[in-house]
Amino acid sequence: MRGLPLAVGFLTRLQVPAVDHDPFAVGRSLAWYPLVGALIGTLLAAAAALLGACLPAAPGVTAALIVALWAWLTGGLHLDGLADTADAAAAGGDRSRRLAVLKDPRSGPAGVVAVVLVLLAKYAALAQLLPAGAAISALVLAAVAGRSLVVAAFLTTPYVRAGGLGDALARHHDRTACLAALAMTTVGIGILAGVPAAGVLVASNAALLLYWRRSASHDLGGFTGDLAGALVERAEALSLICLVAMTGSAG
Repeated sequence: MRGLPLAVGFLTRLQVPAVDHDPFAVGRSLAWYPLVGALIGTLLAAAAALLGACLPAAPGVTAALIVALWAWLTGGLHLDGLADTADAAAAGGDRSRRLAVLKDPRSGPAGVVAVVLVLLAKYAALAQLLPAGAAISALVLAAVAGRSLVVAAFLTTPYVRAGGLGDALARHHDRTACLAALAMTTVGIGILAGVPAAGVLVASNAALLLYWRRSASHDLGGFTGDLAGALVERAEALSLICLVAMTGSAG
């Protein structure tokens, strides 16, 4: 069970008991990522319910506050990865140049634009889902989808940055536990969203993963933590947009 507090401590700002960060324990934390996504989504859903009750006539304000809370709760971890990934793509060049840009802590114009566009997509989607009464489940589904794709990424794609937490996740994860976590997550999505919406979510995120994997393999021969963070942000935004489409077609 040491993997769960490690996953919570890394993926969120929540305080957790001190746990040894040995590579084996860090690797085992990967299977807990979807559950941490459910925790993040549940906290956001609770905030959305409270804000919706306090500001029933202002869904746009609620949406903006939820997006801000989302970024704060995760420490901007995945947004940072999204910005670095966009900067590396804009820089172009060979593998070594892209890796150097990914390691640079500064954000260039491409990174800033990427972050703004993803946050805008989340805001716009939530502003539509809140009046329809669908934002509560959507927040949980989006947060779970994002972290589930990280698990799938480590199971299917080489990790290319030696050392650090990502390397421990790649080397020491429990493949069986990760596959079980993904299977249970798929079932949970089906229960929460219903079969039609779950099918759309799973198919769209699978397509995103395939595209991301192809791009990462072509540019770097694998992925880094920054590319994983970018994958989370894209999956969350894509999931919300898909749920807006499903909500509209259901109405």
